[in-house]
Amino acid sequence: MIKLNGLRKIYGNTVKAVDNLNLVIPDGEIFGFLGPNGAGKTTTIKLIAGILNASSGSIQVNGLDIEKDALAAKKQIGFVPDNPNMFLRLKGMEYLNFMADMYDVSAEERKSRIENLAQRFDMRDVLLDRIQSYSHGMRQKIVIMGVLVHNPSVWVLDEPMTGLDPRSSFQLKEMMREHADSGNTVFFSTHVLDVAEKVCDRVAIINKGKLAFCGTLEEMKEHFKQNTSLENMFLELTEK
Repeated sequence: MIKLNGLRKIYGNTVKAVDNLNLVIPDGEIFGFLGPNGAGKTTTIKLIAGILNASSGSIQVNGLDIEKDALAAKKQIGFVPDNPNMFLRLKGMEYLNFMADMYDVSAEERKSRIENLAQRFDMRDVLLDRIQSYSHGMRQKIVIMGVLVHNPSVWVLDEPMTGLDPRSSFQLKEMMREHADSGNTVFFSTHVLDVAEKVCDRVAIINKGKLAFCGTLEEMKEHFKQNTSLENMFLELTEK
């Protein structure tokens, strides 16, 4: 579960990247976080992951405060950033073992998880190659694998399907559904509204740092009093 209470992030005392955001994402839910460029999506995600400190407000992950209990809270999270270009000199397997070491994953557990993830993402034949030789999509897959190797209960994913081929994108969506159905939390941002419409249990739309809507697609349609597409509703909410 993720709880955001009165969350604000202000840059230079004037720019409100996130402005009084209140959200509760319960266990068992795929939650989509939508908004135009510069709306505050990535800033919010970095606040949840503990990469940035909030100007005010609080964040709880599975009941743990991300600032007061930072290490314990971060162990609950699997965070996929919006840029997969990291640790490029490592081989794929070296990176996965490094991530497993960071989270104290036993040798037996990591072997099983790496084998399963490599099979699902079709990466078995390239794990001994350096990450700098990977395509963008392959780099995205190895980052996702590294994030999931410690089996976190809360997934926080920033544009996770960018660069993925259709098969890998399908696999990730299947894994997100399996994870949520097992009583865990999936929080992800996306610009692909069709993906949000198909896989999310609820969505939030943020615009200029403020929450424009939060709820199910049916609730959004009821709000607009018409049976229209997510794209049309998104455009109307963000234009305002």
